[in-house]
Amino acid sequence: MTDGTVVTADAPRYLGVDLAWRDSTPTKPANETGLAVIAADGTVLDAGWARGVDEVTEWVLHWATPGSHVAIDAPVLVPNATGMRPSERLVGRAYGRWHVSANASSASLPWLGGRTLGERLAAAGAGAVYDDGVATVPADAVSYFECYPYTTLVGAPELGYDERRPRYKRPDTTVAAEERRGARAVACDDLISRLAALESADPPLRLLSHPVSRLLVDEPSPLVDRPYKHREDLLDALVCAWTASMRARRPERMQVLGAAAEPDALGRRATLISPAREVQRLAAPEGTVPVGRAPR
Repeated sequence: MTDGTVVTADAPRYLGVDLAWRDSTPTKPANETGLAVIAADGTVLDAGWARGVDEVTEWVLHWATPGSHVAIDAPVLVPNATGMRPSERLVGRAYGRWHVSANASSASLPWLGGRTLGERLAAAGAGAVYDDGVATVPADAVSYFECYPYTTLVGAPELGYDERRPRYKRPDTTVAAEERRGARAVACDDLISRLAALESADPPLRLLSHPVSRLLVDEPSPLVDRPYKHREDLLDALVCAWTASMRARRPERMQVLGAAAEPDALGRRATLISPAREVQRLAAPEGTVPVGRAPR
């Protein structure tokens, strides 16, 4: 099932990166980063994992075509020395009713893999362009922006999380200890079934179109922490890729958190771009609709 879009080798693609914030060190490899790329018709072109910013950068540069969008689940632009970025505070204001909030990030953190990834992408080849949703980027540029899977899950009404976010991350401490991993797996499988139903959505996501993403549907979520995290990272990458597709194809459904933040020396703002229901949309400029691409 497709939306009628012809998939060609040079068509824009939508990449999702669930980035491990800490990079590899000589004594310890980075945690896994989930990776996924989809076409305009929702076909999953690639899905898998990498370790370390070098491998992730190589993957992005391999799959990105002119006009592609890359959604990264990690702090990408971190101009503040300490404290919390405005975009992170605004997550709680917009999505707090759905039990969604953001962790604080600042330059004082010892792990900022997202910032490093952005720097690598901007420096590679013709250079990718940071998309803060405020300034236009060239139509044929590879652009990257920061996203947050939880805000996508509660901000997209077709997924049906009308009251609160799904409890598929950490075990739910409100249930008995011996039941927590089972409850987490049930929540994860329910989320996967909702994502699998997006084949006819706008934009679409076709989990069954690739053997790796299809396994999310065909196999139940494991109870053991390590294989579960392996699965969760890929799931979040697919959510990020769908967010990138929505940013490109349905920008009116998105809002930019942090659009009023002070720009850095290059004129960029540390923003988060996310789907939003009308009730979640903040007043401009704090919840402004992102700009489109510059005309060719």
